[in-house]
Amino acid sequence: MPAATSVTPAPRPLRILILGGTGFIGPNQVRYALARGHELTLFNRGRNPKDWPGEVEELTGDRNTGDLASLKGRTWDVCIDNPTTLPFWVRDAGTILKGQVGHYIFVSTLSVYSDNRASGEDESGALFKYQGTDEEVMKETQESVRKNMGNLYGPLKARSEKEAEKWFPGITTIVRPGLIVGPGDETDRFTYWPVRLDRGGDVLAPGDGSDAVQFIDTRDLSEWMIRLAEAKVFGTFNAMGPGFELTMQEMLLGIRAATTAGARLRWAPADFLEKQKVSAWSDMPVWVPGGGEDGGFSRRSNKKAMAAGLTFRPLAQTALDTLAWFKSLPAERQTTLKAGIKPEREKEVLAALAAESRTAKKIFTKP
Repeated sequence: MPAATSVTPAPRPLRILILGGTGFIGPNQVRYALARGHELTLFNRGRNPKDWPGEVEELTGDRNTGDLASLKGRTWDVCIDNPTTLPFWVRDAGTILKGQVGHYIFVSTLSVYSDNRASGEDESGALFKYQGTDEEVMKETQESVRKNMGNLYGPLKARSEKEAEKWFPGITTIVRPGLIVGPGDETDRFTYWPVRLDRGGDVLAPGDGSDAVQFIDTRDLSEWMIRLAEAKVFGTFNAMGPGFELTMQEMLLGIRAATTAGARLRWAPADFLEKQKVSAWSDMPVWVPGGGEDGGFSRRSNKKAMAAGLTFRPLAQTALDTLAWFKSLPAERQTTLKAGIKPEREKEVLAALAAESRTAKKIFTKP
């Protein structure tokens, strides 16, 4: 995040309400908004207090229990809803904030799309539908989503989008990020690669390097959302980067060049990784094999968002800042990454890959 003194003030100050605000993207929104001269109010449970570089009003409540009393009788120019997956959270906020805010920005996800086969699909793609009644969808809880994440997350986010448009018709902005990365990301899904490449040695790399990848730095996303609020931009946007097609090989080489540790990439074909039970996205973060049902997953169009002012900082900056953040964490946190293949298992797979390569060479050179 640039220093506050380097940020140009907004054309006019806004009164901004952020629902959440202390998670991953929220603090970046707050710092940037303060630097732009806006007046900030946060609403959350008050369990994760922060030190802000300016005055921030903090209201407490609990959307799980419907405790939104502190929002009553107040008005704001814009409300940014960061943490919502559950439709009843939007409904409850809508019953109180309808008519009290002039702009509602809802953070959704690319996981709302039900079909990821085609490349270059825009915001008009088909969405998941919740398989249940209106009454049932409003009874879904955080616990039910945790227990059935794969089946519920996308449909509930899609339904939450509809709730947002229902309660704030004509003044809603829906932002659909993909993988959000950068300093502060506790999932380690992108962090794995800067950390692993900085360690050096032989690094297991997925596929042949040609598969596309998409992600967005949390600071780019957060700052853009504040600018959307300033310009009062409505509509739905796929929010991921970069501004061109980036391959897995280009990403890893870019990170390697930034870390300068001299890691050696060992590319493993997708079918080999499948036989070795090495999973895309979890064992090999960021990566989704091209082709098939997920062929377009990392090739969604972001042209609309870019036309609305979304910009991207260099990959090297994201990688180095993420690595520096990770190295600032307590030693026990650094010992085990939350994503990516474990070191011992990586050694086993690399050995199997080398053995298979030697066998293939013998067969090829056999007289």
